[in-house]
Amino acid sequence: MSEEPNSPDFDSIKQISPYGAEFWSARDLGPLLGYKRWENFEIAIKRAKTSCQQVGQIVDDHFREATKPIKGGKGSVQNVKDYILSRFSCYLIAQNGDPRKIEIAVAQTYFATAARQYEIQQLREEQDKRLRLRERVSENNKDLSQAAYNAGVLSKNFGVFQDAGYRGLYGGLGAEDIKHHKNISPKEDILDRMGSSELAANDFRITQARDKLREERIIGQTKAIETHQQVGKEVRGAIKRIGGRMPEDLPTEPSIKPLMEEQKRKRKKVPPKTLPEMSLFPEETEDNPE
Repeated sequence: MSEEPNSPDFDSIKQISPYGAEFWSARDLGPLLGYKRWENFEIAIKRAKTSCQQVGQIVDDHFREATKPIKGGKGSVQNVKDYILSRFSCYLIAQNGDPRKIEIAVAQTYFATAARQYEIQQLREEQDKRLRLRERVSENNKDLSQAAYNAGVLSKNFGVFQDAGYRGLYGGLGAEDIKHHKNISPKEDILDRMGSSELAANDFRITQARDKLREERIIGQTKAIETHQQVGKEVRGAIKRIGGRMPEDLPTEPSIKPLMEEQKRKRKKVPPKTLPEMSLFPEETEDNPE
C-alpha cells in the first residue's frame, strides 16, 4: 500500500551508529519536514535547541554539530554544516517547526510517541540509578558505623555521629532540620527521599569519613564526631567549587522505600544455587577397578 502524500517515512533516513544508537541527519530531515532552504530549517533547529536546554537536557547530547559532503558539478564535493540528531531532538524540531506545513504535523505525531517512550526510559533509568545508590549507601553506612564504633563512638551516640556528617554537608542542618526544610515526614528516612545526585554526595561523605577513621586510626568519640563533620564540610566545599547545587536545595523525590522492599522480596524468591550431590568415593565399575 503506497504512502499518502505528505506522509514522509522518517525511518527511511534513520541511521545507526557503530554503537547501536539511532540518529538522523538534519540535512536529510529538513526536506521531509517541508523545508527547501537550509537557512529556514536552521531557525527551527535553533528554537529546538533552546527548548532542549529549557527542559534540562544537555544540548550537545541531542544536537551534535557535524559536516555532510554534498556532491556538486563536475564531481566536486562540498562539506556543508549538518547536525546529528537524536529522536528526542527530532521531536523538538517538529514542535518548533512551521505549523503551516503539513509535514510538520505528521512529524509531531510520529516523534511525539517516541519522545514519550524516551521520557519513560529516562525515568526508569533514573529510578534504577536511585535504587542502586540507595542500596549502596545503606551498605556503606553499616561500614561507617563499624568504623565509628571501633573509633570509640558509643552505640547510644551513633545518632549524634551521623548528624555531624549531615551538618557538615548541609551547611549546619542536622537530619531533623533537613526534613523540616524539605517537608519530609518525621517518620521517613531522608535517604529514601533523595534523588541520585544527593545520594551520590552523601555516599561520598560516608565512604570518605569511613576511610579517614580507619586510615588515620582515629580514637575517641569526640574526635570521630568532629572528623565526620569536617568530611561533610569538605564534600560541601567541593560541590560549591564546581558550581553544583547545595544538597539542601535539591528537590525531594518520591520515596524509594517501596522499590527497595520489592527488590528484597524478589531476591528472596530466587532459590539458592545448589551443587549436585557427588560421592567422594565413586562406585566401582569396570572402568574404575580396585
